[in-house]
Amino acid sequence: MFDQLEAKLRANPRKIVFTEGHDARILEAAAKLKQGGFLTPILIGPVDVVKAKAAECGFDIEGLEIIDPATYPEMEKMVETMVELRKGKMSPEDCRANLLKGNYFGTMLVKMGYADALLGGATYSTADTVRPALQLVKTRKGAHLVSSCFILAREGKDGQELLAMGDCAINIDYQDTVDKEGNVTFTAAEKLAEVAIETAKTAKVFGIDPKVAVLSFSTKGSGKGGTVALSQAATAKAKELAPDLAIDGEMQFDAAVSPTVGQLKFPGSKVAGYANTFIFPNIEAGNIGYKIAQRLGGFAAYGPILQGLNAPINDLSRGCNADEVYKMALITAALA
Repeated sequence: MFDQLEAKLRANPRKIVFTEGHDARILEAAAKLKQGGFLTPILIGPVDVVKAKAAECGFDIEGLEIIDPATYPEMEKMVETMVELRKGKMSPEDCRANLLKGNYFGTMLVKMGYADALLGGATYSTADTVRPALQLVKTRKGAHLVSSCFILAREGKDGQELLAMGDCAINIDYQDTVDKEGNVTFTAAEKLAEVAIETAKTAKVFGIDPKVAVLSFSTKGSGKGGTVALSQAATAKAKELAPDLAIDGEMQFDAAVSPTVGQLKFPGSKVAGYANTFIFPNIEAGNIGYKIAQRLGGFAAYGPILQGLNAPINDLSRGCNADEVYKMALITAALA
């Protein structure tokens, strides 16, 4: 998978912002990217601090761009732009204070077109990576929410096996959106359907021909209660919005992956037994599910990959290592 991503980026070089340029894991990944020459890192942080840390760790970042928000010559222009984007919700002073932080500053570099993508979260929380993205880059036209997916990869006897799972990191659950008058403006089922469609799109970027299973503890009406009705309604809505997408549900995980069980429980389904893209009805199921695949199934998990934004912005685990940073940088830039 990563050889394909590298080839894609060699044909279309990109710039990526790292919001924590002083972190040793970021610096190691940036040094490796410098050697590759197909993805240009921009490191955020005090120049002397970043260079000193790189020298201490023995990483060659000579020639890479390092930007210190405190001395950035275009800061006032950036502040003005952010004030406009926040539409009165932040004063110029508030914007300037936020822009001194790597997460907000890096996000504005993407918003203003200076960089193509952003990767953060080595020290920031997920919320601190997502919040600036929502406030500044915002959701793209037609998207109603930000979601996430993980790409899981495992080497097998017939080559690499790839799966996609969503949403495992952002949306706690799915509730109807209601306006001040009490009218439902966007249903829970429409939200989960959007997650399914966006996850299928992400899967395609990584060479997966998506066969999407909307998961539940019930298969084709065998159970009731919980999130069964949500999974059923979301599947129907996704089929309406994306009629060419191979998607079925609700179904249990065994029906999704075992041809024998799938065709017994869900006869005639083109997805049951052959699914490679899995949609969970809430974050608890999703987070548990992908980690079981990772820890017991031997899959490497890459993500969370954020979906629905106007530009590729992704979040790292604070427990990540340099190899994971490098690979997430390729994934993030490839989405550009």
